[in-house]
Amino acid sequence: MEISRFKSEKIHHEFLIFYDEAMKKLPVPQDIFDINTAYGTVRVYRFGRQGGIPILLFPGRAASTPMWEPNIEGLLKTYDVYSMDLLGEPGLSTQTKPIKDSKQQAAWVEDVLMELKLPKVHLMGVSFGGWSAVNYAVHYQKYIASIILLDPALVFAPFSLKIILFSLITILPFVPESWREKSMSWISGGAEVDSKNSTSLLISIGLKDFIIKTPPPKQFTIEQLNSIQAPILVIFAGKSIVHDSAKALEYTKSLSIHVEAEIWPEASHAINGEFPDEINERISKFLSEPTVSE
Repeated sequence: MEISRFKSEKIHHEFLIFYDEAMKKLPVPQDIFDINTAYGTVRVYRFGRQGGIPILLFPGRAASTPMWEPNIEGLLKTYDVYSMDLLGEPGLSTQTKPIKDSKQQAAWVEDVLMELKLPKVHLMGVSFGGWSAVNYAVHYQKYIASIILLDPALVFAPFSLKIILFSLITILPFVPESWREKSMSWISGGAEVDSKNSTSLLISIGLKDFIIKTPPPKQFTIEQLNSIQAPILVIFAGKSIVHDSAKALEYTKSLSIHVEAEIWPEASHAINGEFPDEINERISKFLSEPTVSE
C-alpha cells in the first residue's frame, strides 16, 4: 500500500504558497506543533489561552486547517481551539507509513492527544472530518468530552449518488476545469465559489492533485455507534448532496446513546462557512448542558 502524496513537487510547492496565504486569514496561533505518530508527523495549531476543555477541529476531505477560518475567531471567545491537518490528506501533516484500516486511522489521533497531554477535549468535525472524529471515538474514548458533527459524511447514512458524481467530476483528469468549479458550487448549495480564494484553491488542489491512499471510509455499524460514551451534537444540512439528511436524522433516533440531532433546512454541505455564528451559538448551548459539561 502506498502513502498519500501530491502528484508532483511543483504542485506541492504551489499548495504551500496558497496554504500560507490562507493561514494569514486566521487568528495567529499561540502554538504550532509537529507531532510524531506511528504513521507520520501531524501538524497541530493551538489558538487561544482561555483554559478549560478545548475544542479539537477535524477538517473535511481534501481540506486542512484554513477551512475553519469562518469559525475559529468566534469559538475563541469562549474556548481554546486546536486544529490539525489530517494525516493522509493535503495539508502540513506528512504521512510516512501506510495506514491500512480504520483502527490505524484512529491510532494516530490517539498519539496526537497523548502528546498534547489534554485531559479532555471536545471533538468537532465537518463532512469527512466528522467521520474521522467518530472513527476515533469508536476505537479510543479516554480523552473525549463530547463530539460535535457538522453534516458528517458516512456516519448516519450512506453516500448519495450525487456525492459519488461530485467525486468523479473533481478527480478525473480529463474533466474541464469549469465543471470542477460548478461542482464546488453544487456542493455549496449553489453559492458562487471564488476560484481565486486561497482556501478554495487549497481544496481544489487537494481534490484534483493529491493522491489519497488511506482506506476508503465505511459507514459505522449501529453497534459501533452505540459504543460511544461521549454525548454527541450533530447538525445535518437540509441541502446536503452527501446523503439524505432526513434519513440520517431518523437513523440517529434508533441509537441508544446521547445524541442531539437536527436538520438546518437552509444549510448546504458547506455549513461551517454559511452559518458560523449560529453554529458557535448552538455549540455553546450544547456544551453548557449539565449532561455534557458535568
